[in-house]
Amino acid sequence: MGLCLTDIQCELREVSLKNKPSSMLDISPKGTVPVLLLDNGKVIDESLDVIDWALEQNNVFDANLVDHQEIFTDKTIKLFDGDFKFNLDRYKYSTRYHDVDEKIHRESCLKILKELDKLFVGPAWFFGDDVNKLDISILPFIRQFRLANGEWFDGQEDIKNIKYWLNTFLESDLLKNIMTTYEPWKELDDPLYFPIDL
Repeated sequence: MGLCLTDIQCELREVSLKNKPSSMLDISPKGTVPVLLLDNGKVIDESLDVIDWALEQNNVFDANLVDHQEIFTDKTIKLFDGDFKFNLDRYKYSTRYHDVDEKIHRESCLKILKELDKLFVGPAWFFGDDVNKLDISILPFIRQFRLANGEWFDGQEDIKNIKYWLNTFLESDLLKNIMTTYEPWKELDDPLYFPIDL
């Protein structure tokens, strides 16, 4: 989403995490996605770092927010990348962890969402009509949280604003344009560029 919104086109190499290409592991041995290889050889292999790099090239959100909203954005992104993600992993993938109570971790995530629900501005995105860094940085986490048990999530009455916000995201052209299925990349494939409509 960061690359798409900032009109930065890159060569896309879709990978299967069950069959990671050696060229990916050579530049990022930890073997997670995304991996962004810049023309100067620098490697960025964290989602939020990719967003920050893209905004350094073209800050499409510049002047969208006032100072206290920018501070809130940074604080909330750190919360979701830290505590929320920690609990989300143990809720959604509880079988991967020893002696984990998935409901405790689910409730920890829900508590964060309830607090955030009270602060939602709207009407469409978190701070108004326009998408911002906060939206693209934490809505994917909330989407994953819902995917773990959609029926339970949809039944939560204390996060009506969050559910509305998430639905805006799920129905947006932004998400539809990037959630495209690609064949895994192989050596000697012709280059495939993303976003494809630039």
